[in-house]
Amino acid sequence: MHLQRGRPVASPTVRLRRLASELTRLRKVSGLSREEVAERLELAPSTVYRIETGHTRPQSRTIRDMLDLYRLEGAEREALLNLAKEAGRRGWWHAFGDVVSGPYIGLEAESSSLRNYEPLMIPGLLQTEGYARAVVSAALVEDPTEIERRIALRMERQRRLIGPGHFTLWAVVDEAVLRRPVGGREVLLEQLAQLVETAARPNVTIQVVPFEVGAYLGMGNPLVILGFPDPEDPDVVFLENMGGELYLEDSGLISRYTQVFDHLRAAALGPEQSIAKIQSVEKEMT
Repeated sequence: MHLQRGRPVASPTVRLRRLASELTRLRKVSGLSREEVAERLELAPSTVYRIETGHTRPQSRTIRDMLDLYRLEGAEREALLNLAKEAGRRGWWHAFGDVVSGPYIGLEAESSSLRNYEPLMIPGLLQTEGYARAVVSAALVEDPTEIERRIALRMERQRRLIGPGHFTLWAVVDEAVLRRPVGGREVLLEQLAQLVETAARPNVTIQVVPFEVGAYLGMGNPLVILGFPDPEDPDVVFLENMGGELYLEDSGLISRYTQVFDHLRAAALGPEQSIAKIQSVEKEMT
């Protein structure tokens, strides 16, 4: 990845990710290990690691010392210093800092495409307010204020599906998702109706894996693949379970999970058949 002067990078999370990648590249070009950089700059090795993995933004003095050590000068140095400054800006989601953890929301806010498989619940970007309230409440969130804040964040994220700058969403869900009465019958009926309405948008594709398929590759494991408008920013695979969040950026792993998602799409009904399936389940319930 080579930083190009003047190239816009909109999200602080993506800026920090690119800054980390550039600093790692420069260190390797210089022939230095993380331990050697830490020793020469009188930093803890863990600090260098956190900077290079994007977990923390280096202080202005630290990044200047790093660039001096890597002998970076001229326009590329200026561009990298500007990138570091931009990475310190706050995105809209920081207003929800009390309920946001991890970099996912920032990455999603800058993505141009999102591929999502959900085996147990409606994807967050497609949930109605009532459905979202039932999901959040079931997650042992008891504080009414926190529940409303989490729902407000989810609704704010959905704004990217409409209007200028919208991204492309391709969602694959198991048929069980359509039949699980999250929030009760009325909430689910409202949710199914909204799925049909949202699927009519040109930037949204929804597919359903029907029960009759039986076992299929990737079954039961939620998956998100985030794509970005700049080819210099590679895809990110996001996995979440009870143990926490996992972000994968290795090209080999991304390729494997992309193949898994392609298998999921192939196992599912086509988009039109999927809408018919949703409407069929909705009709059964009424």
